[in-house]
Amino acid sequence: MNRINQWPTADRPREKLLDRGPGSLTDAELLAVVLGNGNAGQNQNALDHARSLIVAFDGLTGIDEASVTELVAIKGIGTAKAAQIKACLELGRRGEGNLWSAGEPMGSPEEVFKHFRAVCSNVKREAFYVVLLTNRNRKIRDVKISEGSLTASVVHPREVFRPVIRESAAAVVLVHNHPSGDPTPSREDMEITRRLKSVGEIMGVRVIDHVVVGHDRFFSFDSEGLL
Repeated sequence: MNRINQWPTADRPREKLLDRGPGSLTDAELLAVVLGNGNAGQNQNALDHARSLIVAFDGLTGIDEASVTELVAIKGIGTAKAAQIKACLELGRRGEGNLWSAGEPMGSPEEVFKHFRAVCSNVKREAFYVVLLTNRNRKIRDVKISEGSLTASVVHPREVFRPVIRESAAAVVLVHNHPSGDPTPSREDMEITRRLKSVGEIMGVRVIDHVVVGHDRFFSFDSEGLL
């Protein structure tokens, strides 16, 4: 086994993190720091072990979505190590989920995406949300409207605008996720957006954007000139 403690100090994941910051590490290097040690049975150091996990689950998203049972099925991962991995991923998600808090102004579509990527990270089906805003575009709160394939019957204007009326919101941002990871809007997404924007205009409520959340990218109807 090529032991990490025999490497030059600058190449060791832990020392690299301390010297250059966590942003300088690859996904495998960050996971190696969490694992702490390798898998002696497979003659793997911590970095090799981390890389094999990432390959086995097709990336960090796959590791996040895997159950503890699936993780411990990998040689060298016990329940304690699986719990450490799950705890670290959950901490990261909670940190991202606090990016856009109540009372804060709306930012860019990318900031909306980052907030909801954390919110939707473990949602297996399409979920539709409406973000309620004040007349100065400050966030009131998120409301989950539905979960399931988006159709006109599932995402009905009545359900979308009920919390808008209750909270006296002046504007909204529509958000939903694509579990496939590809945020390209479907024909149904286009139709629902058009319908909700029309209802908003009748009610005097501004529909500022509709952001479709993928795994690593997003689609903004406003940025693409489709609102």
